[in-house]
Amino acid sequence: MLSALFLVLLPLPETRNTCALQSPDTVHYSLVPFHFIWEIIHSRSIVWPQPSTYVRVLKDSVLLQAAFNFLLLLPFGVYLRYFFQHRGNWKKALGLGFALSLFYETTQITGIYGIYNCPYRIFDVDDLILNSTGALFGFIIAPVILALFPSRRNLIAKAEKMQESPLVPPMPQLLAVLVDYLLIKISWTLTLGLFSTSEFAEFLYTTILFVILFAVVPFYWGGKTIGTHILRFNLTTLDGGTPPWPSFLKRSFALYLPLAASWLLRFFNGIELDMDSKLYPYHVWISVAAIAFLFMMWVILVIHVTVVLFKKGKRNFYFDDVANLVPRKNNV
Repeated sequence: MLSALFLVLLPLPETRNTCALQSPDTVHYSLVPFHFIWEIIHSRSIVWPQPSTYVRVLKDSVLLQAAFNFLLLLPFGVYLRYFFQHRGNWKKALGLGFALSLFYETTQITGIYGIYNCPYRIFDVDDLILNSTGALFGFIIAPVILALFPSRRNLIAKAEKMQESPLVPPMPQLLAVLVDYLLIKISWTLTLGLFSTSEFAEFLYTTILFVILFAVVPFYWGGKTIGTHILRFNLTTLDGGTPPWPSFLKRSFALYLPLAASWLLRFFNGIELDMDSKLYPYHVWISVAAIAFLFMMWVILVIHVTVVLFKKGKRNFYFDDVANLVPRKNNV
């Protein structure tokens, strides 16, 4: 949907005064159905008495534009078939395709609803026809495409089976960590980050928030961080009990260690020494060793995460393993 919208709107004009870029008699709409066929027939690239020129129609810009307008909402029709299932709902697919295309054309003719004082693309009835029929065609041929993917029934059955297990799959665990980390970054950007560009201040702020979000919060919230609460699981001991505070502290330290090492390398590389200084060779060798260490560390982490994801819950992530914690789904 976003790709289709971007194709319809981009590139945006450099100025909001688009009227100044157009002549006063500019027409911003085309209301003649199938006008693109007339344009193809009267195209200069085709000489009708000469059949050898017919192949040029395949490269004609008018035909290509019509073809891509037809394909624009074809995936939308496939998605509609996936959710509606029954082929008898083709009228709904056609209507929804038309409604979506009308939304695009209205957005164009209004200059994105007044952002630009004149439209920079035209309202074309042919686009409505081609987009709508493309969505309908996608709805009709959807079974051929959907045969390559798991059926909706199988996905629902798999989801129900996963819900029966108290253990949490690896991907939600990673997403929970990502949510908590993004909260730290966003909170810095919207608070102290508005007034300070100091890397050390950001490092100190991130360190403190890491301890709070990954150690203090779960200790007082029954093993839940904000991220795990959103993903509906909490951290427990191996026997399902409430973990002690050292476990959460170990987990936060294990999570933060790779980031802290990266920060320290950046800080060390920021030190400028004169090449004539006696410390310069040591600085170079330490920098090379630190870069090599970080490279190996991140490679090992990527391999570890990949293995855990492929094991599908049979192995824990290192940060839970060192803290003897087990992610379990909430009872409610």
